[in-house]
Amino acid sequence: MSFIKTLINGEQELFKSESLTPMQKLTLRFVVVGLIYFGFVVIEGMLMRLYEYKPLPFITEPQFFAILTAHPLVGIFGSTYLIVFGAFLFLVPFLMKKPLWSIKLGNWTFILITVGTFTFWFAGFVSHYAPLYTLYWPLPADFTQFSVWGGTFFITGIALVMIGSAFFVINIFKTIVYTPEGWDKQPSKALLASALGITGFRNLFTKNKKEHLVPLPVAAVARGSVDVALNTAIILFTGVLILVYMVAAILGFDLKSTAIDALLYKNWFWWGLDLIADGLVLIFVAGTWYLLATMISGKPLFMQNIARAALLVELIVSWTVWSHHLLSDQAQPAILKVVSGEMVTAFELITQGLAFFITLATLWSARPLKMTNPLKFLLGGLLGFALAVPAGIMQADVGLNRILHNTQWVVGPHVHVAILIGLTMTLYSTIYILFPIITNGAKIYSQKLVNVHFWCHLTGGIGMGAFMGMAGLHGMLRRSLYLHGEFNIYMLFAAICGTLLLIGFLSFFFNIVMSVGIKGVIGIFTPAKIKTKDLVPSS
Repeated sequence: MSFIKTLINGEQELFKSESLTPMQKLTLRFVVVGLIYFGFVVIEGMLMRLYEYKPLPFITEPQFFAILTAHPLVGIFGSTYLIVFGAFLFLVPFLMKKPLWSIKLGNWTFILITVGTFTFWFAGFVSHYAPLYTLYWPLPADFTQFSVWGGTFFITGIALVMIGSAFFVINIFKTIVYTPEGWDKQPSKALLASALGITGFRNLFTKNKKEHLVPLPVAAVARGSVDVALNTAIILFTGVLILVYMVAAILGFDLKSTAIDALLYKNWFWWGLDLIADGLVLIFVAGTWYLLATMISGKPLFMQNIARAALLVELIVSWTVWSHHLLSDQAQPAILKVVSGEMVTAFELITQGLAFFITLATLWSARPLKMTNPLKFLLGGLLGFALAVPAGIMQADVGLNRILHNTQWVVGPHVHVAILIGLTMTLYSTIYILFPIITNGAKIYSQKLVNVHFWCHLTGGIGMGAFMGMAGLHGMLRRSLYLHGEFNIYMLFAAICGTLLLIGFLSFFFNIVMSVGIKGVIGIFTPAKIKTKDLVPSS
């Protein structure tokens, strides 16, 4: 009976959803739905690993490729975007010590990304629309191979996510610069200059140094949000372009796909998509590391000014590295391959390595530290990027790229380790450290389940990446099926590691539900009773 009571009401009944502010409820909605989508992604990943070992009777080959198309997009937009955006919509006003500019706009961000993700996932599930996440032209508009209606709804879902992302960017920058009602007028231009790094850049060349008005983590969020804005504009434009061809086909018009230059399209597309991978992720992650390091250690960030400058450099670098995705494209100009694809990409090893060092140095300054849940997940996140970033730099070599580019190596040691270990464990660290803050002191139900979550996720994520990488080095191509068992041993071990990931996720999700109770989870999605005047985050 006590277990049932805890399941319904939460651990020690400390969590009362009716006492939460609208901001707390908004953040928890983002996180809960983001975690549900992450569970989707883990299950889809497991199905693909099993199918690559031996085709499953309840999944057809077109369904497999539809899953392969939706899988990374659900992981990026449905899971990562929701968790990251929810956390930052809470943290920016929390650190700036003023209310979020618009709770209503925050709710629209949540609704649009949630609905948009389900729309494109469901469109792929029903219609088997599967041009793969690369959407290379003219493949996404090839209606001899894919359903025009499936493609229309798929791209519409992506467009909804992009509109929600635009609302997030507006909310972040308005929160940084606006003056709440009844407050003394705030210097909006100076706040914006500090957030974007202009103040720090000017300080390098003037004797009268200006004060940084924006905390370092907020500056990271602002600069990452610049990449979100650019990515949103590019992917939204690309989606509209594809929709033009799809709607024309529905109306009976046959637009010639050759009207679009394939190479120009690929450069445009990868410039936008790479802003997520090499810009948004690295900038947001670095800022999160800095925040976690200072919160865990209680010490000021080591080399704060250098960290601010590095964030600005990373922002600029993120605009110029897209060509490493096209190193094996014979039509790509050699100058772009060498400068953007190799030289500038290699510079990311320096910027991310600097963030790595600053974070560890900050933690080292506070030794001895107790190995808390946020600390060990932060260290796991650091390890993930320590493994994945060099793997990516290896790929950014024209010679090696010819061998590695279209193999499981790319999606294993680089993509999956970076996302599952580097990014996701950093997000888990953030969730664990913010959990008592956004739930008014609720306690984690079971420390044993936290340990199961940590070790299963860490070993499962690294193991999956390693075995996929081994398969790639032995010639297993990505986006391909091998029906004669050529790589079964690697896919079997990758599936076992995927099972560990699933066990870790279920342990975490069950732990959170037991901590807040089913009534608490339901209460997150009900309107808050606290008035707008009570929205100022407490520090």
